[in-house]
Amino acid sequence: MNGRIPVKEIIRFGFYIIRISFCFCVLLYANQQETERHRLCRPPPPAGGDITDHLYLSNGRAAKDSSQVTRCKIKCIVNVTESKSRCPLHPGVEYVHIPLPDSPLSPLSEHFDEVADKIQFTAERGGRTLVHCNAGVSRSASLCMAYLMKHRGVPLLEAHRWVRTCRPVVRPNNGFWKQLIRYEMELRGCTSVRMVSSSMGELPDIYEQEARNMMPL
Repeated sequence: MNGRIPVKEIIRFGFYIIRISFCFCVLLYANQQETERHRLCRPPPPAGGDITDHLYLSNGRAAKDSSQVTRCKIKCIVNVTESKSRCPLHPGVEYVHIPLPDSPLSPLSEHFDEVADKIQFTAERGGRTLVHCNAGVSRSASLCMAYLMKHRGVPLLEAHRWVRTCRPVVRPNNGFWKQLIRYEMELRGCTSVRMVSSSMGELPDIYEQEARNMMPL
């Protein structure tokens, strides 16, 4: 052998290192994704718009994190879940509770103006608002989009891009999409998103290509 390591052993060791490295990368990515899901998220502006530094979006877990709420200087929390804390979690923070389930039948649009105006009112007084539901995906995202349409003057399509850029998991249910489309019609007299039929049922046209890609072979 002349003291040399066999080639097979070198190859075997190399594959072992690759497997270890791959497992480490997967764990690191998973940890980053978990951290992102629980992070308070402020929507960045669309192209050409002003920076909005007074609106945050998160899930329920992040909204309970006092360190994040304090760091982000949150003055108002809008809780869009069916549960409500018995006592305020963060002293000095105003709470608005909207007890609705994440159901297509929930009348979320009844609160579009209320929440949009509250966010704007708080901002005009130098405060920041955090809107959250359980997952930060459907209810809270829809309310943020309604705010952007009413007080930032953007179309629904742009409002969705704006919020989704901040939080990629955002995906309002179809019932909320229909309510947002009606709200855009009320505000602008036209719509930038429409509901269409697909192999997955009725959905917003912005998901149409995604539905085509998921068609069974």
